[in-house]
Amino acid sequence: MISSLPWYILLLPLAAAVAIVLLTRSWPRLSSSISVAAVLGSFVCSCFVFVQPDIRALELTWIDVRPLLYVPLGFVLDELSKTMLVLVSGIGALIHIYSLGYMREDDGNSRYFASLSFFMFSMLGIVLSNNFVMMFIFWELVGVSSYLLIGHWFERDTAAEAAKKAFLTNRIGDFGFMLGILMAWTATGTVVFSEMSHQLGRITSYPGYLTVSALLIFCGAVGKSAQFPLHVWLPDAMEGPTPISALIHAATMVAAGVYMLVRVGFLVEASPHALSIIAWIGTITAVMAALIATQQNDIKRILAYSTISQLGYMVMAVGLASGQAAMFHLFTHAFFKALLFLGAGSIIVMLHHEQNIWKMGGLAGRLGITFLTFMVGTLALIGFPPFSGFFSKDAILALAHEKNSAIFWLALFTAFLTAFYMLRLVVVVFFGRPRSDQARAGREAPWVMIGPLILLALPAFASGFNFFAKIFVQLPGETEAGWLIPGMALGATLTGVILAIVLYRGRETDPVNFAPFRNRFYFDEIYAFLIAATQGALSKISAFLDRWVLDAGFVRGTSTATWGVGSLLRLLQVGNLQAYSFLFGLGIVVLIYFTLFK
Repeated sequence: MISSLPWYILLLPLAAAVAIVLLTRSWPRLSSSISVAAVLGSFVCSCFVFVQPDIRALELTWIDVRPLLYVPLGFVLDELSKTMLVLVSGIGALIHIYSLGYMREDDGNSRYFASLSFFMFSMLGIVLSNNFVMMFIFWELVGVSSYLLIGHWFERDTAAEAAKKAFLTNRIGDFGFMLGILMAWTATGTVVFSEMSHQLGRITSYPGYLTVSALLIFCGAVGKSAQFPLHVWLPDAMEGPTPISALIHAATMVAAGVYMLVRVGFLVEASPHALSIIAWIGTITAVMAALIATQQNDIKRILAYSTISQLGYMVMAVGLASGQAAMFHLFTHAFFKALLFLGAGSIIVMLHHEQNIWKMGGLAGRLGITFLTFMVGTLALIGFPPFSGFFSKDAILALAHEKNSAIFWLALFTAFLTAFYMLRLVVVVFFGRPRSDQARAGREAPWVMIGPLILLALPAFASGFNFFAKIFVQLPGETEAGWLIPGMALGATLTGVILAIVLYRGRETDPVNFAPFRNRFYFDEIYAFLIAATQGALSKISAFLDRWVLDAGFVRGTSTATWGVGSLLRLLQVGNLQAYSFLFGLGIVVLIYFTLFK
């Protein structure tokens, strides 16, 4: 069945962004209504598309220079993309509604909602693209729109720097992504995913070429999904408004890298060497980010490093050749991480934008609904049964146990760390006595912000159950390992919970101070040193060459010589007829001399 619904899904947010920019300058409050209406329209259309068993959209020709290159404007509408459409537009709609309350008093309200709609258009384009060229274009548009959103409060230096850091770091990964696309196209002769999978034999006969191509494509995911060593931009992206943090961390920008890897899984899984590297990058990222999270004091940074760690789980699953397990965890993670970030946003707003957890405390009684929904998100994140994360995370653990024991034990250790740092956050923020005047005066957020928390809490609890899980992967209890792996995971989780409660109950300050974790393993300092040693040194050399070789030597030397010759000639142009006659005669004498005597 041919339908125009996919086009509506994609173009409604774009139309909203254009309308807000062009029409709401005099009515800035109208911008939020336009943006919310557009994303709700995309969500409704996505639901209709999801329930249609056989649906396809009209495909248009964009570039046709066959046999060299054919690029259609076409959509892929399989179970993977349809599920992602509902996820992205649904969570995006809730975040739009939440933003009505969070950004109500912001002077840049209209600009915020225009950028938000443009971001939704870009992300939905990634999900729908059926070829590499379309995907790469939307991939870059997500980068541009995220730059605008992270730097929304650009008058703050930290926000402006965070936006630039996110943009430039992603460009590094995207350069590799582009090279990988070019290599895959050169080998297969097509950029359309379905055609490329049929032509895969033309590249698998060259294993080295295939591995390099797959790893270069993976570079795009390393940047977008904040994997080691390009993870440094994501914690700093917390400088943007909290709804944007929820949007970036839940089912959109950072999920794009995992989705892309699963979409081109036919290419990645054809190279065992590439899979091994991808699995270990994901594992290193998961452990590293969890260790850093245990020592962070900013509530949003704790959740940011949690996102990096959970993305590491997903990339680990891709590297273990199970895109289904990766997408299952992406699906559940989207709900509970959006819930946690929006819950953190409610806390921050009600405490007058205080983000230090050690200036909170005792909020469970003052922010009751926020506390209950935040606990649902926490229990889902740490994988406590029967919450959603228990099923999706344990599916990855069972996979690791089957394929690589070293990765399994590191993943299990990460599960322990996850429980530890999340219960540390909960104990410090919600229990004990208030540690600041803001915490003592805290009150519940308005219903426009509380409503999305309640709606997200339901799937954060139930999205791991059998009905949802069957879309992606078998439940842990149905694997060959039975309940052994879930039991070990639950043991690690309970150990982390108990340790956090024992260490942090009733504490006024952090009893643990491990500098490498607190300073994020000094990655920012290392990168600053490398930039100073390479880019800085190169700029100094270039400045020296420009100033003393090109400018002083060539440019100034040439101009000085020209000026000197001109000055000498000016001495001869005295304007006196007798002088000219004398010089003329002298010239004749010189010519005669050289003619007769030389």
